[in-house]
Amino acid sequence: MLRKIIKIDEELCDGCGNCITSCHEGALQIINGKAKVVKESFCDGLGACIGECPLNALSIVETDADSFDEAAVQTHLQQIKRQNANQNIDTRKHTPHGGGGCPSSRVMSFEKVGNEKSYNEIPSQLRQWPIQLHLVPPNAPYFMNADIALVADCVPFSYGNFHNDFLTKFPIAIGCPKLDNGQAYIEKLSKIIQQSRPKSFKVVVMEVPCCSGLLQIAQQAVHSSGFNIPVEVTVIGIRGDILIEKTIL
Repeated sequence: MLRKIIKIDEELCDGCGNCITSCHEGALQIINGKAKVVKESFCDGLGACIGECPLNALSIVETDADSFDEAAVQTHLQQIKRQNANQNIDTRKHTPHGGGGCPSSRVMSFEKVGNEKSYNEIPSQLRQWPIQLHLVPPNAPYFMNADIALVADCVPFSYGNFHNDFLTKFPIAIGCPKLDNGQAYIEKLSKIIQQSRPKSFKVVVMEVPCCSGLLQIAQQAVHSSGFNIPVEVTVIGIRGDILIEKTIL
């Protein structure tokens, strides 16, 4: 049928992912570094995603496309929720001997046992596991009433004092707003807010445009959770310096 639908100019799109988090139908995904409409019937053509694109790569066109299918959208969104929920493994059901289970998702908190180090060894300050946002349980004990650092994947490689400035102070969750599922992250963070009641989110991102999506994900999660918590952002330059530190909400 002839109707309005989102069109993406792949020459302009840099894969920042801003449009993904603003599409409430889950019609958009980052595929091979570019935003794409995954299925025409998921796109309502209203253009909520257009204003989020910093490069004007999105537009509304009238063309021959499959009709919008609201029932299919709801099924699609439920599938996304189930996929996200399946990654939150309850390790108590999978650790019959106090160990075992999947090491990537087993919840652990641990303290440092000493400060001794060799000349070529710097001790890690990591005090929790898991750290990936898809894997952390919303009610992890280290999130309870805490200031949580939401960290873009590239930050620890760029900011030399990351362990001392962040790992020693905050429980963390890491993710990539460009390559990961932004809607799933919004839902996960909303659950964390509802179940763990954190004091704040401290979003740490790189200066590159695609990283700003993590801040938007945090803001949308706070809004959808029904709770008001402060959101702060720290922007790290590609040379490893701190460019911006400010409170957003």
